[in-house]
Amino acid sequence: MQIPILWQSALAALGLNLSERQLQQLAQYLQLLQRWNQVYNLTAVRDPTQMLPVHLWDSLSVAPFIQHDRCLDVGSGAGLPGIPLAIVQADHQFTLLDTNGKKTRFIQQAALELGLKNITVVQARVEQWRPEQAFPAIVSRAFASLADFVTFTALHLQADGVLYAMKGRVPNDELAELPPGWQLTRTHRLHVPSLDAERHLLELQRIA
Repeated sequence: MQIPILWQSALAALGLNLSERQLQQLAQYLQLLQRWNQVYNLTAVRDPTQMLPVHLWDSLSVAPFIQHDRCLDVGSGAGLPGIPLAIVQADHQFTLLDTNGKKTRFIQQAALELGLKNITVVQARVEQWRPEQAFPAIVSRAFASLADFVTFTALHLQADGVLYAMKGRVPNDELAELPPGWQLTRTHRLHVPSLDAERHLLELQRIA
């Protein structure tokens, strides 16, 4: 596969050195997303050139920080950030959860076509779902508030686990409303190639 110059510079900026197979999977995922989006309206971003920074590079920007053997992606939508993370972290297991049936069907089909054996897809409301075991990491880029993220997902997190919230600007008002027993432990400013907007990854944990 001939890697476009735009991809080369973006992946270098993200610190990612990917195999030929991983590059093919990322490109195929974008093609699938564009095709399904024409019919099922999976994402408001329709311009393929905008999908790269807004969806792909944004998702991959958190890869260096989420290094757990199992991760739950809550409100995954069209598989973001779960599918890109599963591609670049093939030895880790990802569970992608969403309430929307057309979106979980897309994720299921994408995982099948991309040959991703490390993805489990769940259609359910996170507060009603009962997995067999808790997760060391839970990520989301879609929850409306940090308080809701903590409230609805805490049951699924290991005692020493980490919640990863992908945000634009640091939401100080939301941080002030965190439920008792929780704290912000780390803030990472993300540098997303070709995206002219602030992006941050917040790590939340239980107070020891």
